[in-house]
Amino acid sequence: MFNNYETSSFFDEVFTDSSVRPHYRAVLEAMNSLNPQDYAVRQRSADNAFLRQGVTFNVYGDEQGTERIFPFDLMPRIVPRKEWQRIEAGLVQRITALNLFLNDVYHGQKIISDGVVPAELIESASHYRPEFRGVKVPHNIYVHICGSDLVRDGSGEYYVLEDNGRCPSGASYMLENRNAMKRAFPGLLQSLPVRPVDSYGALLRETLTHLAPPGVLDPVVVVLTPGVYNSAYFEHCYLAKQMGVPIVEGRDLIVRQDRVFMRTTHGMQQVHVIYRRIDDDFLDPLVFRKDSLLGVPGLVKSYYSGHVALANSIGTGVADDKAVYACVPKMIKYYLDQDPILPNVPTYLGIDPKECGYILDNLENLVVKAVNESGGYGMLMGPQSTAEEREAFAGCIRANPRNYIAQPVLALSRHPVFVGDHFEGRPIDLRPYVLYGDRIRVVPGGLTRVALRKGSLVVNSSQGGGSKDTWVLWDGLAKPAETPKAA
Repeated sequence: MFNNYETSSFFDEVFTDSSVRPHYRAVLEAMNSLNPQDYAVRQRSADNAFLRQGVTFNVYGDEQGTERIFPFDLMPRIVPRKEWQRIEAGLVQRITALNLFLNDVYHGQKIISDGVVPAELIESASHYRPEFRGVKVPHNIYVHICGSDLVRDGSGEYYVLEDNGRCPSGASYMLENRNAMKRAFPGLLQSLPVRPVDSYGALLRETLTHLAPPGVLDPVVVVLTPGVYNSAYFEHCYLAKQMGVPIVEGRDLIVRQDRVFMRTTHGMQQVHVIYRRIDDDFLDPLVFRKDSLLGVPGLVKSYYSGHVALANSIGTGVADDKAVYACVPKMIKYYLDQDPILPNVPTYLGIDPKECGYILDNLENLVVKAVNESGGYGMLMGPQSTAEEREAFAGCIRANPRNYIAQPVLALSRHPVFVGDHFEGRPIDLRPYVLYGDRIRVVPGGLTRVALRKGSLVVNSSQGGGSKDTWVLWDGLAKPAETPKAA
């Protein structure tokens, strides 16, 4: 199935020019022991299991139907221990700096007064909440769940592509991908030192419980969802089940005397921690959008009063802004006096007149992104664009330069995916999940996303992307004795 596999002109995760990378040898042996028909049977079995279990996502504006099965490729992405240690250290460094930045931005604003980050950049960010200034949050933690997207370039170097500190999605697919691999290749998983990810639900609940108001020994935690038509509704239900907590909509909650209560069949029950999967704008119609039917009137006042905790905190979206992202290396240096362990992708800001001119002059060579879009929307892939598309984007940039950034086109690392009866290389990224409660934990794995369409660099599921299981290995190629069933 690998006879005509192409490895030139990009960094391949599995192969060098002349050999298989050591941490992939056992997996390649397992794959090569199958013929294409046997492998296809296992792939179809995994797809059918996803269908039966409702492992889906929703696509807004799709006339063919809102719900789709999340594409999954059976060949796992493997990260050796030393490589993961660097990733883990970089992510801990990054979430630490981001939380210090958010605490500073909503209190003293020293990073602004010291001239490290311009005030205009923060104040013009659409998710900056000036009304939140001076509000103390539990344990000074703003981002409790983070999913930073990592990519590798042609040399194999890791870069952070963007941060997702508001409502990062995909953890449910990480868990279901592992379950699919256990069914498809149980012997392989047991024979290799793969670190487990199935404790994520327990760790997430532990993280949320840590935020409970002082004196609450057995806090009530809920997942707040916008409802069944949200693109990540499957995940909201899945994570609530993993944690063993209720999933609620705004209409299920009510605020009385600055405390949040949940309607139950046994009457009202006070809620202490809310894992909200709703953006700030829709949380509370008394504070943000008055036309919101998704939120809870009075929720923000209860939060301000310290009677309920929210994860992630209000106002974290300013750190998700793709223009503010460009300043994270400066934040790390300013707050931690360290160099970034994981560098950013070089980024040009439309808000800077000189850099904006460079963007407009080089649209055919750059990836241009709207600062608050996600899912592969609001983006121009310069080398694959038409003259008409570039002209249209140039007009948008001139009209609102603050709303755009640009980055060079990276030769993303590639990984084999099964196509028909053989394997072909496709670009991938990695979204690891970081939890910040009593301490910072990085889940040993993550969601590897893959651009399934040939020639595409976009890995988002809404744009034809899929995913893979991510195997992080213990030291060496043998399990430590105390964890004989790590996977």
